[in-house]
Amino acid sequence: MFTEEDKNAPVSAGGVHDVTIEGIAKKGDGIARIEGFVIFVPGTKVGDQVKIKIERVMRKFAIATLDGTNQ
Repeated sequence: MFTEEDKNAPVSAGGVHDVTIEGIAKKGDGIARIEGFVIFVPGTKVGDQVKIKIERVMRKFAIATLDGTNQ
């Protein structure tokens, strides 16, 4: 299990970002990118423009949740 944050990632846990969902992963999570870095966002669909909060940062991707200020 990966628990170590990648120091080269353009995001960090707790960070809030505005993103556009660009795709859908195999398990149904939305995919956004920041500086090419993949972020999985459950509960979103392609084209959604949302504010996300980064929950976990792994070596090659991050997992985020909707920030709560989304309408």
